[in-house]
Amino acid sequence: MQVTRLSVTPIKGLALSHPPSIDVTDTGAVGDRAFYLVSADDRLVSIAKTGALVGLTATWDVDHQVLSISDSVGVVFASDISLGAPHNANFFEFRQARGRVVEGEWGQLFSDLAGQPLRLVKADEANGGRDVEPLTLLGEASTAELARRSGLEQVDSRRFRMLIEFGGAAPHEEDTWDGRVITLGEAIIVGGGPVQRCAGTTRNPQTGEIDLRTLTLIGGYRGRQQSIFGPGFNFGVYATTLTPGRVSVGDLLQISTA
Repeated sequence: MQVTRLSVTPIKGLALSHPPSIDVTDTGAVGDRAFYLVSADDRLVSIAKTGALVGLTATWDVDHQVLSISDSVGVVFASDISLGAPHNANFFEFRQARGRVVEGEWGQLFSDLAGQPLRLVKADEANGGRDVEPLTLLGEASTAELARRSGLEQVDSRRFRMLIEFGGAAPHEEDTWDGRVITLGEAIIVGGGPVQRCAGTTRNPQTGEIDLRTLTLIGGYRGRQQSIFGPGFNFGVYATTLTPGRVSVGDLLQISTA
């Protein structure tokens, strides 16, 4: 098995970038999900709620503390950031994320783009914009199986927004890795439980438009399965870090007993 794609974004919900390598730490990939957007009632604004920002790419220059937003034409806005008041955000009723509101024009920029009042928040913790666990895994064969079962030529795996994708496994083999030790590149991780999918996966990863009944299709052959959120539609798995290190596209992925 080999790593085939890596996917990160500094701002949760914006377009994914696909670097050749990532540095995996205890909290996730360096620079990934460092920021997130919240609504007027202090709830996380995810891709499930709006696809308006999916076509925007964020770049975060940690050394100079400069954040920039680009679309298909070029840079929309770029500025150094200034942090204001502390903020607690409600993440799916699952946890409270702590951060600080980014001051200046950022809130108005995203509010105008999304057509609703939004604030940009920088997480206090590295990778603080993640959903549950710091790492996620998805096999290419699992996405191919979803397409086959759905009578589709293919399904774009980017709609699942997983950190690490890999090839060479059987469909949904990653479901059996809970508690297993996984070596990939310089990093050693431990497989976790299933990722319960939300309506965000129904959105086209380029346009943000709802164009595929993903949950219905997953449920059509997998049914409802249990996760930490109760019964739902699972696709891909979580993982946690045992030994930090660099992971690159092309690295071998090897499984051993924990």
